[in-house]
Amino acid sequence: MIEWADHAMVLRMGRFREADIWLKLLCKRRGLLTLFAFGGSRSKRRFCGCLDVLNTLRCRVSTARNGSFLNLQEAVLLTGPQALRQNWRRMALAANCLRFVEAFDINGEAAAETFALVEDMRHTLDAGSGLSSLFPLFFRLRLAGAMGFAPLLEKCGVCGGPLTGSVLFVVDEGHLRCTNCKAERPTRYGVEVSGGGLDLLRRVQRNFPSDWPVEDLAPVERRACAKAIDGFVQYHLGLTWQNGSFRRV
Repeated sequence: MIEWADHAMVLRMGRFREADIWLKLLCKRRGLLTLFAFGGSRSKRRFCGCLDVLNTLRCRVSTARNGSFLNLQEAVLLTGPQALRQNWRRMALAANCLRFVEAFDINGEAAAETFALVEDMRHTLDAGSGLSSLFPLFFRLRLAGAMGFAPLLEKCGVCGGPLTGSVLFVVDEGHLRCTNCKAERPTRYGVEVSGGGLDLLRRVQRNFPSDWPVEDLAPVERRACAKAIDGFVQYHLGLTWQNGSFRRV
């Protein structure tokens, strides 16, 4: 039997049989895993009622003798939301972000950054400060970057020149085209993004949620940014939000 310890956030939990619990955890070093906590709904000594969604835990885990499943031996609560669970609108935003995380096969290589991103997302939603209406889309763009799917936003993807004014976000190629290149090389999969929209996308890509802008752009610019992010995620990650879950397209 192999044992290991890690910090982890609870993304989802459910019950099976009378007293047992299954958990989907995002572990800081090992990524996204499903574990079983036998006796988890009754044991106050090993779990202390800390297995709620969005809690960060220090976990001790063992592998079954035949290697068929992971057993959560013990968990200690490190941090958790204070006010978030009383705000159903923000809980819905958190659930949307968590479902997006679950859609990936997150392993050790991207685990640490994803863990830090999700913890910061929880902290931001729990803080009660202002949020952009595009918050879930911002999260998708930022997590896509952590998974190695970041669009090129710093220079023209064709000529390599600087970007000024309105630019074209080319969804299928994952880069931007400057004023000259977008005129010379038309595309079916382009979204016009203003200078203000480009600054916003860059800030989201570089920072965690606590540093994202809260002031929304004008409606036209906001729709353009939303269309660019959603199109990029669908094309390069093959995911779209439909009927309360992310589905492959």
